[in-house]
Amino acid sequence: MTEEPHEMPEVDLGEVGQLGDIDPALATAVLELEAHAAEAGWDQPARLYALVDTAELLAAEPALADLMGLDAATAAGTLTPVEQEPLAGELEEQLQAIAWPADVAGCAAVVERLVLPPDADAAIPDDPAAAAAFARQHPDRQEVRIVAGATRAGATYCALRLRAHDDAASVVGGADVVPALLDLLRATLELQEETAEQTEEETE
Repeated sequence: MTEEPHEMPEVDLGEVGQLGDIDPALATAVLELEAHAAEAGWDQPARLYALVDTAELLAAEPALADLMGLDAATAAGTLTPVEQEPLAGELEEQLQAIAWPADVAGCAAVVERLVLPPDADAAIPDDPAAAAAFARQHPDRQEVRIVAGATRAGATYCALRLRAHDDAASVVGGADVVPALLDLLRATLELQEETAEQTEEETE
């Protein structure tokens, strides 16, 4: 894989298929990104996307409406992914330094990882490099593509595809399937608000 895993993602398959209070706009955007990533194939670098309100985007850029084949009615209540510049390092590390501007409604990430069965957790070395080597050599490893998204309103959604079951019908999704990654995505949305509050306090 292009991006060597230094940390195993916590994947809670117990959440898969539990709809709950899922935001349909976010779920749709995440599933569209998953389908787009699938077209590019495997062994791809991690990607990061801003999620913007489609109606607001078209209001600011009217020419996009024709390009996207949308009008005000079809744009209402939807989110448009906007791909960001390629990441310079590991996704998890980069997310800790990102803060989105106020006009970004949410964000999403696409990343490939190795997942091990739960009974392998106790044997995973603490050293990141050793853990990555252990995962690559484990006979029961699974390669998985994770697409995770979060919004400022607090909604989350994930879509997962295993390389061993590489077809659209086998994609699974849920609101909190990869909690650690979702926490990092949510934090990037909170940082901007906290920074703005600190700036206001400093100017008073």
